[in-house]
Amino acid sequence: MRYGLSTTFALALVASAFATPSQPSPRQTNPFTTTPITDFDEPWSLAFLPDNRILVTEKRGQLRLVDPTTKAKGTITGVPSVAYGGQGGFGDVALHPNFAENNLVYISYAESGTGGAGAAVARAKLVLNTSGGGALQGLEVIWRQSQKVSATGHYSHRILFDGNSTMWISSGERQAFDPAQAMTSNLGKILRLNDDGTVPAGNPFTGTPGSQVWALGVRNPLGIAFDEQGRLWEVEMGPMGGDEINLIEKGANYGWPIVSQGDHYDGKAIPRHSTRPEFAAPKAWWTPVISPSSLIIYKGSLFSSWKGNAIISSLGALGLVRVEISGTTAREVQRISLGKRTRCVREGPDGALWVLEDGAGGRLLKLTPR
Repeated sequence: MRYGLSTTFALALVASAFATPSQPSPRQTNPFTTTPITDFDEPWSLAFLPDNRILVTEKRGQLRLVDPTTKAKGTITGVPSVAYGGQGGFGDVALHPNFAENNLVYISYAESGTGGAGAAVARAKLVLNTSGGGALQGLEVIWRQSQKVSATGHYSHRILFDGNSTMWISSGERQAFDPAQAMTSNLGKILRLNDDGTVPAGNPFTGTPGSQVWALGVRNPLGIAFDEQGRLWEVEMGPMGGDEINLIEKGANYGWPIVSQGDHYDGKAIPRHSTRPEFAAPKAWWTPVISPSSLIIYKGSLFSSWKGNAIISSLGALGLVRVEISGTTAREVQRISLGKRTRCVREGPDGALWVLEDGAGGRLLKLTPR
């Protein structure tokens, strides 16, 4: 679990370690013109509506609707109660690929239950009003983590759709370690589901809930994104060291908690990936950590030289980390300080980057080239 910086910010500027040895990228001059839009109470994620207005989640359980032109901020009602505390609360928001026809919005959040709390994903119709707000109607829970635990970290619960309306969910191991390797649990996994939460054909495993699983052995996967070749990439927080970016492949096991490029917080060593080649190793990793919080693969033209690069929002590096992807390899090439813990990055319709700062008063920023 990591709430603050796991190592000093100064050290993070000096060194990074990679699955393939590489020199750390320098902290470069901020290339952005930054336009602040408005601020929020602990924002966590955002999604663009077809009219370019933006849905923003707040961790305590509010869903906001922002007009980036006027900077007006409204409220969407109908969000279920969330288990707020630690890393728990209201999480991701994503539109169904056919939103223009069905108005379906998907949300993730922590919910209370027997034994503690766990992540859930629900969908509902978004009905907007003429006053800059609206409501979620007909909300139904379509997925839950298979067990509730008392810990308050590693929910992860990012939601991603591919072009075929298949839904992908990153499910953290909830600080419980062993479930990441257990096929009787959907914790510590990357999941592939239909848009109604049922299991599609073609998943590599069977059983309940094992049939949901596409890949296993992940820790706290806070970002998932497809590149233009259809490959799925994932970024996750390691323990004390060893943040990772992984290429997610069908049926692969990424080794947590058996192997890691980091160690336990009490100093106890964890075997490295090199000792267990049967586990898929990260394509790049960081010690000291960057504390990644979300991921996109840039596909726009506004930052033309970045096309195909991974852009990671970073709590520890206080900004963005850019990773060059070449085929199935990855290496860090740039860190850009924004001066704040950065919770989420998304690509806007015009190719601009949109960033949410972390914490109380966290701002929504539009980043365009200087």
